[in-house]
Amino acid sequence: MRIRVFPRRTNMTPTDDYAFVGEPPLIRPLASEAHISCAFSWDMAKAKHLADAWAQYYPVSLGGCAYAGAIDYPDPFTPGLYVREGVTITHRGCNNHCPWCLVARREGSLREIEIQPGNNVIDNNLLQCSRPHIAKVIDMLRAQRSIMLSGGLDSRLLTDNIAEDLRSLRIKRMFFACDTKESIRPLERARRKLEGFTMDELHCFVLLRYDPKETLEQALERLIEVYYLGFMPFAMLYQPADHYIEYSKEWRRLSKTWTRPAITKAFMREEHNG
Repeated sequence: MRIRVFPRRTNMTPTDDYAFVGEPPLIRPLASEAHISCAFSWDMAKAKHLADAWAQYYPVSLGGCAYAGAIDYPDPFTPGLYVREGVTITHRGCNNHCPWCLVARREGSLREIEIQPGNNVIDNNLLQCSRPHIAKVIDMLRAQRSIMLSGGLDSRLLTDNIAEDLRSLRIKRMFFACDTKESIRPLERARRKLEGFTMDELHCFVLLRYDPKETLEQALERLIEVYYLGFMPFAMLYQPADHYIEYSKEWRRLSKTWTRPAITKAFMREEHNG
């Protein structure tokens, strides 16, 4: 049995008895090895420290998507191994080469893989897959409840047929993406196709500050635009691959307001009343 160790906990981190976050505990299970899995490049120094700490008790390997290149990415996906039960991935890679995104550089071109059941699909670009593959994913999801599409759907690729398929599912939440000002118009078109969905069901990742000249006022304007289109914005402050940006208090406050729906709605009520 392999222990998996993560530098930080996220909402995707496994929760079984062989998944750990941080330093080795006093009481440890019997295992053949410990694999330190690092997802973010800014955690690599911490991951190396954890590798040394766990090496006192187990043979250790160090990896994860912060290290992997396209050749290192396994096409098979094992549910529950490096992400929690219920989360699934149905393809690797992406054919886009967005300058702020590492997927194409780390995983290579898009390739479809065997579909494993799960109610939370975290694919990088599901709508870029072939229509037969998307149809198989939809069929798999028909047996699921509280469905999440958490990968960030590309609004430019949403068709009327896919929108109709989505309406047939028991969706709790799905995320789209608005990485630039130019993404607003495709998001608006997608919203018209998604008639019947509420803002509680429609969320949108909004990348901020990739352009270092973007001001707080410009970022807020884009977040408000997304909100008025009928999507709940989820602000994401840009982080490059090679270092971690420590944002100012003002940017952190903006991010906090726009990553918590209750706070976002309160802000917008105040804004509207004002």
